[in-house]
Amino acid sequence: MVSRIGFGAMQLARLHEDRDAAIRLVRRAVDSGVDHIDTAQFYGNGFVNEVIRAAVPGAEITIVSKVGADPGPAGPYPTSAQRPGQLRASVEANLAALGLDRIPVVNLRRNDVGFAPPAEGDQVVDLDDQLAEMIALRTEGKIGAIGLSSVTLDGLRRALPAGIVCVQNPYSLVDRADEEMLELCAAQRIAWVPYFPLGSAVPGAPKVTEEPVVTAVAGTLGATPAQIGLSWLLHRAPNVLLIPGAADEGHLEANLATGRLTLDAAAMTALAAVPSRALPYPR
Repeated sequence: MVSRIGFGAMQLARLHEDRDAAIRLVRRAVDSGVDHIDTAQFYGNGFVNEVIRAAVPGAEITIVSKVGADPGPAGPYPTSAQRPGQLRASVEANLAALGLDRIPVVNLRRNDVGFAPPAEGDQVVDLDDQLAEMIALRTEGKIGAIGLSSVTLDGLRRALPAGIVCVQNPYSLVDRADEEMLELCAAQRIAWVPYFPLGSAVPGAPKVTEEPVVTAVAGTLGATPAQIGLSWLLHRAPNVLLIPGAADEGHLEANLATGRLTLDAAAMTALAAVPSRALPYPR
């Protein structure tokens, strides 16, 4: 069991030129009660994992990493790495960078939904083959549990016998396409960990913080629109966990303060009227 608000480490890559600041930020998060950190070896081409290792050596923190992508050779965007051998190599790279013998949770990042372009060529790999490799890694003790990311509802159903502990998919007040998957996760006691929790980063996509109802509720509660969007997720279902990112202490503290907000029935009813829209992911 972990707290409902963790720390998404991807934005630490923005502090590549100030490693000490990145380390201080992670330590501040842990000192503030964060007990789970979401990361990946392809975040900052290994920089983020190295920062986490330096910031919290031996700390009682649940590290959640992901495989299915490798650092991009010529830019910030990762390349697909879906083959079973690539999944294993990525786990080994995460273990080495984090200085761990076992990663508590590893998410298998598919290319089925969300921001990543569809897999092509030898990167089109059957989910069952990938799960077999993940189960082998778990049996060997290299990973503790298996999660899924950017997966379809059918994919999750197929994966349930493998023992899935969490799902990371795009989901927010303005993108509620995965309601049925969220309900399935709740019924199966699987953590639902939304990415793009305030709307997609794709230019032109709707943003939670720009919704008039959200800004109105924020004004009433003396909160920011971002805090309202995150709080709505926590109120949406008890199995929702958040991993908001931050690159400075002010943003970190604002994210953590979300857990102290209470949205009453009137606020939830008003927010429920916000329309869910299909987001323009590059498919």
